[in-house]
Parts: sequence; C-alpha cells; structure tokens
Amino acid sequence: MSETPFESAGSPAFVTPTIQGRELTEPLREDIRYLGGILGDIIREHEGEETFDLVERARVESFAVRRSEVDRDTSVGTYADTAVAQAIPLIRAFSHFSLLANLAEDLHRERRRAIHLDREDPPQDSSLDATWVKLDSANLTREQVATALTDALVSPVITAHPTETRRRTVFDVQSKITELMRRREVASAAASSKAASAAKELAAIDVQIRRQVLTLWETALIRLSRLRIQDEIEVGLRYFETSLFDVIPALNADVRAALRQRYPEDGLLPRPILRPGSWIGGDRDGNPNVTGDVVHTATHQAGYVAFAHYFDELVALEKELSMSARLVDVADELSTLAAEAGDPDDRRDDEPYRVAVRGIRARLTATAAAVLDSLPVSALDLGSTPYGTPQDVLNDLDVIDRALRADGDALIADDRLLALRQAVETFGFHLQALDMRQNSETHEEVVAELLAWAGVHPDYASLDEDERVAVLSRELTTRRPLVGPTAELSELATKELGIVRAAKTAIDHLGPDTIQNYIISMCQSVSDMLEATLLLKEAGIFDPGADGSAPTSTVGVVPLFETIEDLQQGAETLVATLNVPVYRALVEGRGMNQEVMLGYSDSNKDGGYLAANWALYRAELDLLEASRSTGIRLRLFHGRGGTVGRGGGPSYDAILAQPPGVVQGSLRLTEQGEIIAAKYAEPSMARRNLESLVAGTLESTLLDVEGLGDGAEPAYAVLDDLAAKARAAYGRLVHEEPGFVEYFRTSTPVAEVGELNIGSRPASRKPTNSVYDLRAIPWVMSWSQCRVMLPGWYGTGTAFEEWVDGDDEKLAVLTDLYRKWPFFQTVLSNLAQVMAKSDLGIAARYAELVPDAALRDHIFGMIETEHAKTIEMYLKITGHSRLLEDNPALERSVHNRFPYLEPLNQMQVEMLRRFRAGDDDERVKRGILLTMNGLATALRNSG
Repeated sequence: MSETPFESAGSPAFVTPTIQGRELTEPLREDIRYLGGILGDIIREHEGEETFDLVERARVESFAVRRSEVDRDTSVGTYADTAVAQAIPLIRAFSHFSLLANLAEDLHRERRRAIHLDREDPPQDSSLDATWVKLDSANLTREQVATALTDALVSPVITAHPTETRRRTVFDVQSKITELMRRREVASAAASSKAASAAKELAAIDVQIRRQVLTLWETALIRLSRLRIQDEIEVGLRYFETSLFDVIPALNADVRAALRQRYPEDGLLPRPILRPGSWIGGDRDGNPNVTGDVVHTATHQAGYVAFAHYFDELVALEKELSMSARLVDVADELSTLAAEAGDPDDRRDDEPYRVAVRGIRARLTATAAAVLDSLPVSALDLGSTPYGTPQDVLNDLDVIDRALRADGDALIADDRLLALRQAVETFGFHLQALDMRQNSETHEEVVAELLAWAGVHPDYASLDEDERVAVLSRELTTRRPLVGPTAELSELATKELGIVRAAKTAIDHLGPDTIQNYIISMCQSVSDMLEATLLLKEAGIFDPGADGSAPTSTVGVVPLFETIEDLQQGAETLVATLNVPVYRALVEGRGMNQEVMLGYSDSNKDGGYLAANWALYRAELDLLEASRSTGIRLRLFHGRGGTVGRGGGPSYDAILAQPPGVVQGSLRLTEQGEIIAAKYAEPSMARRNLESLVAGTLESTLLDVEGLGDGAEPAYAVLDDLAAKARAAYGRLVHEEPGFVEYFRTSTPVAEVGELNIGSRPASRKPTNSVYDLRAIPWVMSWSQCRVMLPGWYGTGTAFEEWVDGDDEKLAVLTDLYRKWPFFQTVLSNLAQVMAKSDLGIAARYAELVPDAALRDHIFGMIETEHAKTIEMYLKITGHSRLLEDNPALERSVHNRFPYLEPLNQMQVEMLRRFRAGDDDERVKRGILLTMNGLATALRNSG
C-alpha cells in the first residue's frame, strides 16, 4: 500500500518515551496506521489527487511544525490559500482521523485490560475487583456497611452539549468498525499460522472495514439544521441501546452479589445502586425552547425506549423457553400465570412458559397503551389488564424464574430472563430520571405573578427576605392552589406552570421515579427554595397534607450553589431553609434525604480553576457539618463538565478527592458532550467507566481516603491562602482587565457558537457582553477550541509562586501535600492534563483575529506569562521533569494526536477570518462547525 496521509509510522507523533512503552503501544500504532491507510486511500479515490495532496501536505507540515523543523507561520499559507471547496474535505479528513484514532485507543485499552487479566495481575484501581480487595482488608461489619449504604445511589446524569452532534448513522458505523476491528485481531492471530481459511477470513474482514470507512467518509458528520431539543433527546437515549441496557443491570447485579457474599444477610442494597438520569428536555435554565410538550416528549420517549426493550426481550424469551409440560414439571404458580395469560392459541397448551411470557407481553402492551403516545412494534394487544407498577411485572417474571429453578433449570433462568428481571428493576417504566432545572430569578418572577393574581400579595418582589419566607410558608400549608385553569397569566407564567404540570402527568403515567429532582440555579436564599416548592404545589406534586398529616412530594427541591460566594454561603442557606417548619416537615417525609448540587462551571468562570476547586471542597465540608447538625442525609450532585475547567478529569480520582464523610453512599454527577460518547458508546467502555463511578463511591463511603490525618486543618489553611491568591490573579485578567471581553470574543469562536446553530440552547442566558452572563459551556468550549484552555489553569501559577515566594521550606510543604492528599493530587493532575493539551503557538494564531493589536499583545502576553509560570511551579511542586510524566498512557495519546489537531485549528482560524470578513458562503459556516466538532472529537473533553 502506498503511503497515505495517516500512515507514517516513523513520524515523531508515534515516538514513545521508552522502548518498553513503544512495545506496549505497537498494536495501537498498527491499528492507527491501518485505519489511517484506509482513510487515505478513500480520500485519494473519491476526492481526487489534488485533495489528497493537500491533505498530505497539511500532514507533513504539521509533523514538521511539531518537530520544530518548520516555523508555524511558514505553514499558514497552506490554509490561507485553500479554496473553500477543498477546505471542507481537508477538515473532514482530519476530523475522521480523530474519530478513528479514538476508536483505536479504546480498543487498545480493552486489549491492555485483557492482558492484565490473562497475566493475573493485581486488579487495577478504579475497578470493582480492586475495591473488593480493599474492603476485605478493612474488616468492616455488616452493620457498618448497611448503615453507610442506606439509600445508596450512583447516578450518571446525561446532559446536552453542542459539540456532541454526531448523527446516529455515524454512531452506528463507528460501532460496526469497532466490532470488525475486534474480529480482525482474532483473524490476524489465526492467519499468522498460515492457514488458508484464516487468511481468507482476514481478507473478508478487511473488505468490510474498508466498506464501513467509505460509508463514514460519505456520511455527513453533523446536521446542517439547528439542533432541536428533540434531536438532543434522541442522542441521549441512543446510549441505552448501544450499551446501557447490557451494562447497567448486569453491573447492579454484580455489585449486589459481591456485597451479599461478604455480608450475607438480606436487606443490603434493596434497590439497584446504579440508576441513570438525564437533563435533556427538563433543563430550561436559559433555554426558552423547553416547554411542557418537550417535558412530555423527553419522559414519554424514554418510557417508549424502556418498553421497546422489554418487548424485544420478551419476544426472544418466548422463543427460547420452549420447555414442554410433557417433559418438565410445571410449578402450580406458573400454570396459574399461563392460564391467566388470555392467549387463545390452543397449540401451545403444553408450553406453559411460552404462554406465560406471551401473557406478560400482552399485559405490558396494555400498560404501554395507557401511558405512551405510541406502541413499540413488538407489542401484543390481547385486550389484557395493564400492570400497575414495574414491581407487578417483576412479580410475574419472578414466577417464571422460580419455576425454572424448581425444575433444576437455573442455567436457563440465569440467562435472558435474569437480564430482563434486572432491567425492569433498574429502569422501571421510566428508563431514567429526568431532572427539572430553572433559574431562581424566573421562579421569583412567576411566583410574584401568581401571588398577585390570587390576591395574596400585590407586590411580592418588594418584600424583604423574612416577609417572603412568611408569605410562602403560609401558602405551602394549604392545599388551595393560587390559580385555576382560566387564570389570565403572562406567557412566562403560563409556560412555567405548563412545564411542572407536564412533570406531574409524566409521574402519573410512568411512576414516581420519572422526575425526582427540581434544581434551582443560582440559589441564594430560603425564599429561592420555597418558591420552587410552591410551583410544585401548583402542579399537585407537593401536597401540604391535611388534618395533621405530613406534607409529601415525590420530587425533591435541590439548591444549586454555583458562584464562589454562593458556595461559601450554601450551608448557611440550607440550614436556614431546614429551620422553616413546612420545609423541614417535607424533608422528614422524604426520609430526611436532601440533595444539594454543586456547580463546577460557573464557580470556575467566577473565580478560576484553583479558587473554584477549593471553594467546592470547603462547601462540601460546610454542608457535611450542616447535615450532621440538622440530622439530614446529604446527597451531593456534582455538576461536572467534560473539561477540567468545568470539573472534568478522571471520575474515580475526583470521587476519592472528596472530603471524608461527604459521599455517604450516594453520588450524582453530570456527563456531557463528547465525554458521553467516549464513555458510553460501547459496552466494554461503558462497563469500565460505570465501574469506576461505583468503585469510587464505595471506597469513599467505606474507607478513609483523605490521607491528611491530624494535618487536615493546616492543609486547609494553606489552600485557603492559595485559593485567595489564585482568585485575585484570575480576576485581574478576566474581571478587571479593560478589553478582556473584547479579546475573548474576537480571539475565540464564542460568537460563532451562537450564530451557527450549535445546540438547542442560546450561548448566553441574556443578551450581554458580560462574562458573568455567558453560559459556561461556550465559555470553556471556546477556550478549548483555540487551545488556550484558560479555565483549567489560569491564576494557579501566580498563586503558587506568590505563596512559596522563593522559600524552599514552603515549596516542600506543597510537595508533601501533593504526595499524600488525594484532593491536591487530583487538582495538579488535572491541571497537567489540560495544560498538556494547550498549545500557545496555535493560540497565537487565534490572537491574530483580534483587530486591536495593542489589546492583542497585552492580553496574550499576560496569558503567555501565566502559562509558563504555571508549568514551572507544577514541575517544582511535583518533582516531575515534564507534564504527564505520571500518566504515560495519556502522554502518548496527546503526543500521538497533536499533529492531527494542527490542520483543524489552522483551518478554523482561516474560516473564522473569512466569516468575519463577510464571506457568506454557506460552506464557510459549515467549515467552522466541522472544525468545532472535529476538535471536540480529537480533544475528547472540550466542553
């Protein structure tokens, strides 16, 4: 095969630090060469030699730039002179390579894990096998474990993101290539024996892979129309079919079995620990496109996916359970279940298992017909009686399970039937829990209007906090609604009430787990909490009770503390709210459980990386103390994004970096954007990532992982000082420097995020040029795209330098903290990760987009200085000689893919330049969108 754009084995992109490292990664490099070779051939064959030569020239120059053989400015002409008709294939080429490289890396991780298992190496940290070893060594009693895991929950919550816009077709093709590459590895090993049949099989697989890569090349990566919320809902639900239906129920069963093996009495983990959630369709903070109809679509489409899965499994189960009553003993309760099936098919009288399964499908069809908008294709309408709850379905499936086991057929019971029982227990009728979220300002405006309409108070907004709490408390003790169906309300109030009423309908149809949380963005006061509760009352979700009965609500009110100040005052706000009798009674009715959400994105945007991370840690300590003083059971919901600037980084490490005692057996965290595909697009990766969440939660709950001992308070004092210095340094640039906002808007693609139909949500909460009002996703994504990665490090270097102030003893203090404190280790590890992905040479090209040369030089100069300072201090504190020295796998990954990022960044700058100069060619806009998506794919955590 002739050399192709992505084939060069000898290029520095594939040089690893050691010979051993190179040997370990040779299969990865071979897969990348192989897939890149196919892609290059297809580009030549279908786009022509001219385009192929352009892609090849860009590749060669990119490697030359990385080797410092060519100045970056010299290569700029390649991109500036490229006609838009050729620019699009160039962008697509490097975007597709990034996608294929990700696929190869995921397969290599799978390969390395298999090697570790084959060698019987000790289990790796973040795996459940390693967790069981640690728990066994801890000698915990059953009582300790049972208490700690009361109401245990691990919930990854899927959220929408503008960089994750790949179409389902692209998604499916990736999955096919992944499976074919697995088969190819097996066939390659067999072909090495020179067997003719193996060589023929390998050749056939090669043709199939080439066919799929060709399909990928000729399929549009992204939609050209504006992404609708309905599209985002569909994207979020696809992961259940690709991996989550297979992985989550099985993982829940494994965790429960392992715990019960160690602590054998009944009652441990009565509910599955791993239960997924979603924000897509319920999060309306700053998204005017979310309506009651959207809430209905999000919940009922999720229900449809769950029912469709159950129907398909029941159809397969009916075919498999062919046991004849003439050959096996049939339990009486199974005979009864079959007799009640209502199946007129007399030909199956001697096949009671099949008849019983068919009856379950018919009853489930009646259930679906009552609650869904349409029936899945495998439904079976026999006019049966619908099930009332998922537990009723489980009861019938359990009858079949017991009958099989009674007849000695556990081998059959432990296959598809077991998987279906686990799925119904985990997903119910609702599939996933949809959160609702709205900004506290909107709540205030709507509640003021409702109170005025009802004649309770003409001007609620004019009241002070104590007066507001008094008014709201009174209203929350009466069942009387404030408004009736004929009330003449504003568009906003009508819409908000429509949304909570749609939530009530979804709960009535699909069960109480359908919507469990109402999150209040920018929550700052007791009245903010009570206003949301009042809206739940208007929809009939919150019931104040009567005749002395306690108030009830299937939906919990969750404050979201986002800014640095809100985090610092969060515990005080929570305690004050719990001191309000009606709210305290509500929490008591919910088993004393109270969830609090912590905002990583806005706190970072507000105060910078180090200050935000420490504010979050301090807030957790304060909330833990508040939970102890008030008697509540605290559950934290971590609003993490994909990037380090939005709380990203390895989830297992992040969980262990929490303060001791905070996790308490429960954890929720957001999963966003291209991170979702990286973690959950394929079953083995999904299993690995979900295991890490559960492992981290169990270890943080049951083991002492902080490592500070008596040195906690001195360490906290050091971080207090460092955080203050870091926040000041960050603020001098972001909040105080004249012209910074102008620099940001012109040197990054943030303006185009709003103009190019990316995502269903506006880029800003309101029309403004303020950093405060800009949404966190475009803020972080824009800095990632231009490779500055500013939210993930800026201000940290100055803080370290000022605190140490040339004193070697103080430097030693930080080094000691790094060695023994998981929190500090994680902060510095994530900082190294994000800085390793930064490239100020590329960033300088983006800076050239700033029209004001003086402003450009000044701001970019500040960024360069802080960047160098941060790397210097990181190396001094850790003792490392380079970034990522302690993470060779990530170091190789970053090193390998950097040259392929260069053309995407260069073409993005060029397309932005043309777009801003007035070039209205639709292909220019498409080029910007494609580069955004390609860079997000390549970086794997861009927002």
